[in-house]
Amino acid sequence: MDVEGKGLKAGGSSSIPGLGSSGKRRKTCCLAVIGTTIGIVILIVILAFTVFKAKRPVTTFDDVGIKDLDFSLDIARRTVDLNVTLDVDVSVKNPNKVGFKYSNSTALLNYRGQLVGEAPLIAGDISAGETKHMNLSLTIMADRLLSNTEIFSDVTSGVLPLNTYIRLSGKVKIFLFRIHAVSSSSCDYNIHIFNRTVDNQGCKYKTKL
Repeated sequence: MDVEGKGLKAGGSSSIPGLGSSGKRRKTCCLAVIGTTIGIVILIVILAFTVFKAKRPVTTFDDVGIKDLDFSLDIARRTVDLNVTLDVDVSVKNPNKVGFKYSNSTALLNYRGQLVGEAPLIAGDISAGETKHMNLSLTIMADRLLSNTEIFSDVTSGVLPLNTYIRLSGKVKIFLFRIHAVSSSSCDYNIHIFNRTVDNQGCKYKTKL
């Protein structure tokens, strides 16, 4: 009886250690995979908020010139027939370590708060650290000025106040994160009709993430 008992114990002890060793290896392997995954996630998050932290793109009106300017006055009726086209240079700087993809947009031309002209901006991409330059033509749509009572006095004084506005909306993709970014620029100008020059009266720039 004692011999059989010892035999059973010996048999049992020879199989259990093998199963235990395999289970430990699987457990160790799973822990290693989990630890590596957590480490990679932490590294990505750290990089996303430090080295690759999203920065605001900046839209700037670099230059505005007169491309075309014609006008005629009807003194008796106090009306004016005005045709003005501006040649506008715009730049968009992407300070990020990754590309910035922006959607379709529109550049606006305003006269005393009234929209009088616009030009389309086609969607595109700006590479990391790149500054993209664009050239636009903004033309005053004369029919939009017909009901404005101030246009006659402005033209006869020789100074036409105009405003240009542009807003770009897009996304910056940093690893698994897509960050929405918006950049806008608004500039006021005085168009000197008689000598065909442009004075910049100041610009306001806004960016947000």
